[in-house]
Amino acid sequence: MAISSAPVEAKKQITLDECLDGTFSPNTIMECTPLKGGSSFAALSNDGRKIIVYSFSSGKQTGTMFSLDDTPIKIGEAETAAGQTSASDDKSGSENGEVKSIDGFSISPDGKKILLYTNAKYIYRHSFTAEYFVYDTATKQISRLSGNGKQQSPLFSPDGNTVAFMREGNLFARKDDKEVQLTSDGKRGEVLNGTPDWVYEEEFATDCSACFSSDGKKIAWIRYDESKVKEYSLQMFKGLKPTHSENVTYPSLYSYKYPKAGEDNSKVEVRCCDLNGNGTTTLDIPLDADGYIPRIFTSPAASDEIIAVTSNRHQSHVKFYRVNLTTGKAKLILEDKDDRHVSDLIFECLILTPKHIVMCSDKSGYNHLYVYDYDGRLEREIGEAKEVITSVYGYDEKTQTAIVQSCLADDPTVRTVAALSPGKKVVIGDAKGWNSIVALSGDCRYAVHSFSNLEQPNIYTVRKVSDGVKVRTIEDNSTLKNTYDGYEQAQKEMIKIPVGGTELNALIFKPANFDANKKYPLVIYQYSGPGNQQVTQQWKRAYVYEQYLAARGFVVAVIDPRGTGGRGAEFEKCTYLRLGEKESADIADAALWLGQQSYIDASRMGIWGWSYGGFNTLMSMSEGRGVFRAGVAVAPPTSWRYYDTIYTERYMRTPQENPEGYDSIAPMARAAQLKGDLLICHGLADDNVHPQNTMEYVETLVQADKDFSMMIYTNRNHGIYGGNTRNHLYRKITEFFVEKLKP
Repeated sequence: MAISSAPVEAKKQITLDECLDGTFSPNTIMECTPLKGGSSFAALSNDGRKIIVYSFSSGKQTGTMFSLDDTPIKIGEAETAAGQTSASDDKSGSENGEVKSIDGFSISPDGKKILLYTNAKYIYRHSFTAEYFVYDTATKQISRLSGNGKQQSPLFSPDGNTVAFMREGNLFARKDDKEVQLTSDGKRGEVLNGTPDWVYEEEFATDCSACFSSDGKKIAWIRYDESKVKEYSLQMFKGLKPTHSENVTYPSLYSYKYPKAGEDNSKVEVRCCDLNGNGTTTLDIPLDADGYIPRIFTSPAASDEIIAVTSNRHQSHVKFYRVNLTTGKAKLILEDKDDRHVSDLIFECLILTPKHIVMCSDKSGYNHLYVYDYDGRLEREIGEAKEVITSVYGYDEKTQTAIVQSCLADDPTVRTVAALSPGKKVVIGDAKGWNSIVALSGDCRYAVHSFSNLEQPNIYTVRKVSDGVKVRTIEDNSTLKNTYDGYEQAQKEMIKIPVGGTELNALIFKPANFDANKKYPLVIYQYSGPGNQQVTQQWKRAYVYEQYLAARGFVVAVIDPRGTGGRGAEFEKCTYLRLGEKESADIADAALWLGQQSYIDASRMGIWGWSYGGFNTLMSMSEGRGVFRAGVAVAPPTSWRYYDTIYTERYMRTPQENPEGYDSIAPMARAAQLKGDLLICHGLADDNVHPQNTMEYVETLVQADKDFSMMIYTNRNHGIYGGNTRNHLYRKITEFFVEKLKP
């Protein structure tokens, strides 16, 4: 007797639109904020209309702190930033002046007030102006933070009674519903008070340069004098989505201060005053004439002090000072030195408690934690021999426990979260993949934990820090997981590629119907920049574009060369003074090794990357051996002389000190050696990697009689998005590889 069965339904193919439209984006726990007392946390709902309170101990929803349904907000028309966002990208927006959703929030330390913001207008990568509102949780009343124009980077005082904010280069404070202007010398392009200039924001990853004293009586801020910084101008056209009607006949110029390598930076100093603007003084913090002040912090150890962090221009010597706001005097308490550069995690992962400064350093060869008292005495080092600590979430004074994210240098593709106390290590979430902490309770007893891997979108759970035990699952993205499982997926494999006496981590994507007897074209994607990692066992939208290419008949490899992160200081810093030399050699060598595998056609290999990845694409195609038949470089730096001071000089020093590194190891210098078909893409409003890089490079190609293709995107910044732009870009990349490598 024959047994019949229903036919197996064919799985769907991922489309290019689905790669880009959020189909594979997980639900997230947004704006997750621990509340005073340590028992609860607040999170913005996925629709942006509510701030929901959850219990740490049960993981259950216990209330709502704010709801637009109960307290509607009305504002004027939404604004858009030229070349940065478009009306169609505005998540909050408004209908008839009524806000549909809020963009984010912050809560005062006492939990009695909430700052809500909407109608955000981005300035650069991190900074934005917005309409801010103060919501009183007791009275349920809401009021504008200021009626005198949009605000930037507001912050609550430690006592919650004052909100400081910036507007047009000046610092303001609102206390008892009264607005006080604390500075008056601010002016775009000349002086900025409390808000960083472009290069500080981009490379020190900060959008606020102000802090209160711990008693809330004084405020300190970094003052940036950028009057001697040279300007760069971007030409803006009428365009579409958005349309700039002022440029219908003639384009306009968007000009801003951008210090290129070796040029003048802003002159910085720290000032302070009381909350009425009285007694403004400049604090006496030792600083080289061309030095940096990356951060200032409220000191929890003394009511009339702040902590200031300084660096020399080479970023090889970082110092921590206790600064008295009454006398203005600074006391050096900590410093870290390196023959090359100090890891920027030193201030990004800093934890300040009432008794300790918990600081990251890779001086042992691997990034570990060091616990100091406020006189600079070392009490403890935290970290195993080859452990690389990548994030620090908190430090429990009572139990001397640090809650950290880390990896082992031998396997940087995964991340572990653990509570590290003397003689004890508790792993929080033990599944292999990408573990992180979204929020940690104030008493360090509970954590909102996130986990994902290559097949599993983010799962958010509440866990006990003491033993790592799960209390409750908050979001498991099961709907997305079911959706993803309904699609045909590439075969994925983590491998190590032997190159130049070391091994490179790589993630390989093969077509779902892979045939080991066939020869496939290869496309390599890489970023390759210092400290960056692309080969990771995390969701990353499931690497859907790589899978899309695999479904078109390519084998795709994602590779991390020397200079990338997670493997210790020597691996990461070995590219010092010669960016691009080892990285391009490694990628070319890795491609040659892959070309020796039975299933790869070594005559049909391609490479692509964005930003630093675009730079290394050009370098790899010009390293002399003609490894690649085709490559795509998106928004590439082509000479480090054109890039900014802080990033470039961290790894290269200045052009005056290292002219050979700048001028001989660069796409511009190697243009005549370019081999293979090239597509180069750039946004004309790229305020990060200026279109100057592409324009000067293609002129060099023309004079070297090298053919190339080019795509220019009107009014688009470094992200090249808005309207149909991102779809167009990825379609052109795909079509280019299909045409040149013929899968």
